[in-house]
Amino acid sequence: MASTRTIITLPEADKDWLKAYSKVHKISVAEAIRQGIKVLKNIETEQTYRQLVMKTEGLWQKGDGLDYQEKIRSEWHA
Repeated sequence: MASTRTIITLPEADKDWLKAYSKVHKISVAEAIRQGIKVLKNIETEQTYRQLVMKTEGLWQKGDGLDYQEKIRSEWHA
């Protein structure tokens, strides 16, 4: 995986916290930032999924969805 160096500006208190966190967890500051970005990406993905589910809730208007699913799947075994 290719990496790109990025310079960021942090408040001094955040930088101090990040350095302390990294020391406690025995990882570099860069690794702590990478892990933080990964967590944010997972949260965003989950929120996007939930928003999509909420937007599409109730779209099925052809009766009981489970009955339809079972009917269609029973045809596979015929």
